[in-house]
Amino acid sequence: MSQDKAAIKAQKEEINGHLMYKKLAQRNKENRELLSKIADEELKHYNILKKITKKDIKPNKIKIKLLSILELFFGITFVLKLMEKAENIAQQNYKELEKKYPEIKLLLDDEEKHEDELIKLINEDRLKYVGSIVLGMNDALVELTGTLTGFTFAMQNNKLISLGGLITGIAAALSMAASEYISTKTENNDKNPTLASIYTGIAYLITVILIILPFFFPINPYISLSITLVMGVLIIAIFTYYISVVQDLSFRKRFTNMVFISMGVALLSFFIGLLARSVLGIDV
Repeated sequence: MSQDKAAIKAQKEEINGHLMYKKLAQRNKENRELLSKIADEELKHYNILKKITKKDIKPNKIKIKLLSILELFFGITFVLKLMEKAENIAQQNYKELEKKYPEIKLLLDDEEKHEDELIKLINEDRLKYVGSIVLGMNDALVELTGTLTGFTFAMQNNKLISLGGLITGIAAALSMAASEYISTKTENNDKNPTLASIYTGIAYLITVILIILPFFFPINPYISLSITLVMGVLIIAIFTYYISVVQDLSFRKRFTNMVFISMGVALLSFFIGLLARSVLGIDV
């Protein structure tokens, strides 16, 4: 990439950053002052680059809208971490531009300062309960994919499978929420036991609904099971990516482990279902 193109790309990222930080500042009262300050600095960087490129660059409205939607669903920490990754790339870009344009050094210093300030900024309440959410989601995936696989090969009837799965899922969600409440209450930390149990229970229920949903349709139960297993892998991928971003962890390792466990339980349940159907002589 030529230096002129690199400068234009950097200028576009700065105007994107300005608008996104400005939007985050409007939504986040606790950190409004810092986010507004960073938004103003991004605009200052844009104007410095404008003097170099001699061009007005339009922001990427789709990217800003996407980040805005992600912030609503996954929280400010997730979005800030994504933006921080983009700023790390920008720093490399600025080091190349600095060779030709000495004034770029100001931008480079500011970007490095942003990173330190953002790390200090990250104090999102929901992050304290990530463990509770993971507990609910993981348990639901492992237990319900196994249960539904066993039910499918034992019953081969979508109505019975969905009914059995739903009853099992709701009961397990309530049990997990209660267990998380008792566990959190006995631990010496700053988590609220009630909130921890709610996060666990809701994560469990949402996962249950998503993976049982294919069995509510009048289609072949084996097709429903296939859709459920694909849905399970997608849920694992989405949430593992979220965890890997906010906690700076390896996505591939966590994703592989979780898929291996969930699909392993499903495979084991498949054989249990076949055995139960054969030994008990059930023909539904």
